[in-house]
Amino acid sequence: MRRLGLAAVALLAAIAPASADRGSDAAWSALVAGGHVALIRHGNAPPVGGDPPGFRLDDCKTQRNLDDWGRRQAVALGEAFRQRGVQVDRVVSSPWCRCRDTASLMAVGDHETSWALVPDQNPNVPIRVKELRELVSGWRGPGTLVLVTHALTIRPLAGYLPDQAEIVVFKPTPGAEPRLVGSIAPPR
Repeated sequence: MRRLGLAAVALLAAIAPASADRGSDAAWSALVAGGHVALIRHGNAPPVGGDPPGFRLDDCKTQRNLDDWGRRQAVALGEAFRQRGVQVDRVVSSPWCRCRDTASLMAVGDHETSWALVPDQNPNVPIRVKELRELVSGWRGPGTLVLVTHALTIRPLAGYLPDQAEIVVFKPTPGAEPRLVGSIAPPR
């Protein structure tokens, strides 16, 4: 029994570094090179789990919003882009306030909003996922396209739910599924 316990500990130790590092070096290199897409989940906006009943897009007070930590994360994301020399050519945000605020606080360029960055309400009719794939696959650069959105929007492309303020980097592939390059952990 003790051997089994030691084997389990050894297996977890071997797996832990791989799960903690989702290719951040490759992701940063791709962003610096340009022609890639950074999908960013908005900064910390408690409580996790969706907006309150009766929220309205035209009234930020009715939505989940960035807290102080989320605002600091957004500023830190922008600073990381500038420090690494990432050229941002376009910034697009979900219309939700927490996404627009993240994009604004990053201060890497003016942003526009798009419904392509909103999670599909009906998983049987994935209209938004189709629009998102087209947006990502259609990017040609030369710089980086930054998309500030939600975890449920990123999951169909990345295959997992990213943390708040996590960057998931894709290489556009015309006529095919975008290729996941890697991800960058949220600022700590």
